[in-house]
Amino acid sequence: MATSNASASQPSVRWTHFYAALQLAIQRSAHKWTYEDFVECFPLWCEEEKNGASGVFNTVSRFVENETTKLCDELFANYDVQRNLDSMHAVVTEARARKQSGEARKDAWRPDLEPRAAVRAWTIPLLQQERDRLRAQLAQLEDENMRLQSKMQENVKARQVANDQITEMLTLLNEVYERWKDLPVDDMQSWTLQMAETQSAIIPPP
Repeated sequence: MATSNASASQPSVRWTHFYAALQLAIQRSAHKWTYEDFVECFPLWCEEEKNGASGVFNTVSRFVENETTKLCDELFANYDVQRNLDSMHAVVTEARARKQSGEARKDAWRPDLEPRAAVRAWTIPLLQQERDRLRAQLAQLEDENMRLQSKMQENVKARQVANDQITEMLTLLNEVYERWKDLPVDDMQSWTLQMAETQSAIIPPP
């Protein structure tokens, strides 16, 4: 029976053997209660309904097997059992290959080596790589922040210049308006009218 939580990648041998053994245990558990045991529990009904009793027994056995398999698959999916077993299988396989080849690494365990030292030998390089990556990312963000800050300052200066120009124009307009109010408008209108009449008298009609 195929596992419902099997990943798209090829499962490891360890997982395949484990799941096959589990399926065998489920089948044996579901069918451990034989039909003879079923008959002993319901002798009169089994005697009267032999075919029906046999069908009910088989249905119950299949239900127990399927339901147990379903619950196990849900449990495996919740705890990602297949991936963990595959990872353990890969680690064990790699360790065996390294042992056979005589390869010695900093994280290899030895009787005189404390587990924390082996863990540090494995994790410190990874942490250093992550540190370097974060430093590069931080430098990039700082450069971006400097660029944005410079752009913002330029915008602030441009806005200040525009505000100063607008203020200057408004001040000039206000001065012009104040001077215009002080002009003798009535005298100017009379003078304009007189000039128009004078020009009309001087220039003969066509």
